[in-house]
Amino acid sequence: MSIANTLKRYLDQSCIAYETVPHPFSVSSQLIAEVAHVPGHRLAKGVLLRDDLGYLLAVLPSPLHIVVETLNEQLDRNLELVDEDEIASLFPDCDAGAVPPVGGAYQLEVALEVSLLDEPDIYFEAGDHVELVRVGGTDFQTLLKGARRLCFAC
Repeated sequence: MSIANTLKRYLDQSCIAYETVPHPFSVSSQLIAEVAHVPGHRLAKGVLLRDDLGYLLAVLPSPLHIVVETLNEQLDRNLELVDEDEIASLFPDCDAGAVPPVGGAYQLEVALEVSLLDEPDIYFEAGDHVELVRVGGTDFQTLLKGARRLCFAC
């Protein structure tokens, strides 16, 4: 598989310069960073959550863990993690567990962990387990322009 069609279309329509970075098959974001020779703090991952108000894609550096309670307090929501079957229905052109952290491509609200804001470039899943997308840090912020910028990971 290559870059997910929905993601590719969104990147192209946004006029974002990007490159793809192939890597050996891996499903763990921290292992992907290692095998792709990418600094883990520059590999963004997406974690899908849901509550009665709808879905939220939390975007954070791969070595960090989302603190759902903190996110709920900051957004005054009651978010919970979404199961793999439900994720697959929202990302039909992606492999299971290879969620691109670009919510706009999939019409999802996004919360962006502020620790990603100062990076010169960002890598993220292309929609499969063998390829990453690399964009400049400023371009990444453009892709996530409507995201809530919060501190919710440790």
